[in-house]
Amino acid sequence: MPTKKLLIAIVDDDQSMREATKGLMRSLGFDAEAFSSADDFLKFPRLRRTDCLVTDIHMPGMSGLDLHHRLVALGVSIPTVLITAYPNENVRARRLGPDIVGYLEKPFGEQALLNCIRSALERRSDVEGDG
Repeated sequence: MPTKKLLIAIVDDDQSMREATKGLMRSLGFDAEAFSSADDFLKFPRLRRTDCLVTDIHMPGMSGLDLHHRLVALGVSIPTVLITAYPNENVRARRLGPDIVGYLEKPFGEQALLNCIRSALERRSDVEGDG
């Protein structure tokens, strides 16, 4: 039985970070799409089929946290990994909600990101059950 590739969405206004993360995800066998803004991701036709979201916290316009809150308001539950170049322990303690599965400080290692994504995908399969 063929298995569908898991879809990872990357939202980051930093093009080099966005492209590097997308390339890494694809090299690991995931389907990956990258977006330069939260608004672009919200227009994505496969938004509700996204298995994991990796988003920068600090972006012009809608932040990664605002994006997460918007998804929750829309009733869309996507396990989310927050990434930031501006770590703040108060933000970290306050922001880790039910769909937030990771908080990574840039620069982070590939293994750290992969661990968060694995955690997100495990959580997603627990929620969805058999189908």
